[in-house]
Amino acid sequence: MPLSEHLRELRNRLLACLAVLLVCSLAGLYFAPDIVELLLGIGRSYRYRFVYIAPQELLMQYVTIALVFGLCAALPMVFYQTWAFVQPGLRRQEKALCLFAMVFGLGCFCGGVYFAYRVMLPFMLRFLISLSAGSSAAASVSVQSYIAFLTTVFLVFGAVFELPVVSVILNRLGLLKARWMRKGRRVMIVVIFFTAAVITPPDVVSQVMVAAPITYLHAIKWQRRLMAM
Repeated sequence: MPLSEHLRELRNRLLACLAVLLVCSLAGLYFAPDIVELLLGIGRSYRYRFVYIAPQELLMQYVTIALVFGLCAALPMVFYQTWAFVQPGLRRQEKALCLFAMVFGLGCFCGGVYFAYRVMLPFMLRFLISLSAGSSAAASVSVQSYIAFLTTVFLVFGAVFELPVVSVILNRLGLLKARWMRKGRRVMIVVIFFTAAVITPPDVVSQVMVAAPITYLHAIKWQRRLMAM
């Protein structure tokens, strides 16, 4: 296929992705108030009070949630269009690696978000609200700050759970070897605990709760087996 045909195909596939993203985002506007209320309900269960300090702040959070909803809903179409565009030019092993990255990458990211929602987020909110015990200060949080905090937590843990997939891809590209990971295991554990200390509240328990799953993901057997193949 000549270059002009490739560019035309790329344009058509990008337009298809944008169209689906737009439709899903518009649909997300319908569900955005319910999603925002659900997220605020998590904080209220730990005695947080929420306010918005600008007239447009609540509306902008609806728009933000709608865009995130649209992006998540459009991901299957984005993956399909990406696969359909690159698949004809890939060899068999490259096709398998690409499918692995898409399927397992999405699964690991969703697993990280679910772990953050069910385990880490309740713990962080409970710990942070406990700091105001015995203080005259009340926890009145702006909706924008709260949504930004939740988004950061979800993205961090979604990215953390991508580590096995990233390791396998780097190995297939020749940039990372399984024996390097075994030799540098002690250094990696120190780096993992340091990173966990940066992204969590300043206490040992939350640091361990973040570092433990990362260390497990770094050492899981299926990852090493795939890298050793």
